[in-house]
Amino acid sequence: MRAFKRVLTVAALTAPLVMGCAGLASAQEGLSADYGKGAFVANQNGAGVGALESSVSPDGIAHAEFFIWADENGVSGSFVGSGASWNND
Repeated sequence: MRAFKRVLTVAALTAPLVMGCAGLASAQEGLSADYGKGAFVANQNGAGVGALESSVSPDGIAHAEFFIWADENGVSGSFVGSGASWNND
């Protein structure tokens, strides 16, 4: 029983490592990483939405963030974006 617990423990600890290395090896072919976060609100004071997005891919990098707010005074908002691309020939 003790040997079985040891084998189970070692398998549980090494499985994520093996899967992570396999994922890392496959990621070299098509690197891609993305992040996004967003929020919205609608209440008696007004309504608004905002988001933040970033990405990295074999074609380049990009970042954008924005918000839009509407209330009794009108509509307002803001946008910021940047990026870079390259040719992978």
